[in-house]
Amino acid sequence: MAEKSDMDEFFEGGPWAVVGVSRDPDKYGSIVLRRLRSRGEKVFPVNPRVAEIEGEPCYSSLADLPEEVEQIVIVVPPERTEKVVEEAAGEGIRRVWMQPGAESASAVEYCRAHGINVISGRCILRYMDTLDLHR
Repeated sequence: MAEKSDMDEFFEGGPWAVVGVSRDPDKYGSIVLRRLRSRGEKVFPVNPRVAEIEGEPCYSSLADLPEEVEQIVIVVPPERTEKVVEEAAGEGIRRVWMQPGAESASAVEYCRAHGINVISGRCILRYMDTLDLHR
């Protein structure tokens, strides 16, 4: 299970990407994107089937982002998560947060084997709620 210090590290870094955003504003990927932005974080949406989210460009992959990101939140099915973490490692991303439902044991193991701080089994939205209580 992730330690609080591991989760805190995510909010000390630079730009984010949310992999698995949707045109549907009620889907978790879209909610995470908006919440991070509302906290003042710089966040890039990633979904190969969507060109634009809320009036801003959506990127097909992590490699297509206009600048490097330090951490990603993954909100896709587990079998897709495995490919995303490999792409993240190739892009030098050192922090990966797998939303509940996106986690895969092999993806978690891959992250650990490649020195990536991985959070799984924890909802980033609930964690942000806790952080916001202490602002």
